Amino acid sequence: MEWTVTLSNRAKKNLPTLPEKVKKTLAYLIREIELSGPVKGSWPNYGKLGKERHHCHLKKGKPTYVAVWEVKDKEIKLVEVIYAGTHEKAPY
Repeated sequence: MEWTVTLSNRAKKNLPTLPEKVKKTLAYLIREIELSGPVKGSWPNYGKLGKERHHCHLKKGKPTYVAVWEVKDKEIKLVEVIYAGTHEKAPY
């Protein structure tokens, strides 16, 4: 059974402001989460930010873009991307 990935309102709001390459990388990340779950150790600068919160870089350099996601329910396999945008404003 695949994981379901949703976007928070904040992530949806930031989506139109992201560069096209970052949007494609985010879409790829979401698809990987759907297929294999929220732990993405092979992604650049991946890290756990707590028991159920994770992050990784979508684009290195200046500015650096990151994604932050949270496991909402392990039973029904639900993950929510709570942030996608520049590193400076990320909710760490």
